[in-house]
Amino acid sequence: MRARPVALLALLALCGCASSAGYPQACLLPSQKPMVEAQLFFGRAVEGRGPVSDAEWSDFAASVVARNFPDGFTVSDGDGAWRDPKTGAVTHEQTKILIVAAAATAPLASRLADVIAAYRARFHQQSVGVITRPVCAAF
Repeated sequence: MRARPVALLALLALCGCASSAGYPQACLLPSQKPMVEAQLFFGRAVEGRGPVSDAEWSDFAASVVARNFPDGFTVSDGDGAWRDPKTGAVTHEQTKILIVAAAATAPLASRLADVIAAYRARFHQQSVGVITRPVCAAF
């Protein structure tokens, strides 16, 4: 259970150490700066009950996501599929996709890990998908 947050912290630390080394060239626009984009994938199916409702997601976004990312984030709906590593069964489910862009810092890694852990605990999820990559961004 602790392995994923530790791996996430290590990945983001490496992104931070690489600085602009992960970028093929300087950011295109003068207003942009190197950042990390994180995409998180939250499955809405909950074993033994109905899916995470829109009201439950809105409460989670307001109480957990907004607290961790007060500068902003984007959420969209998706349809996903996930293979349970224990049973091999594939589950198709509605998904919430969270996108955040921020400076590559240890606090960012910690905030991502907090959001992931909170969702897993609140909605009894085995995992939350996460992708991080270096980007150039301006807001």
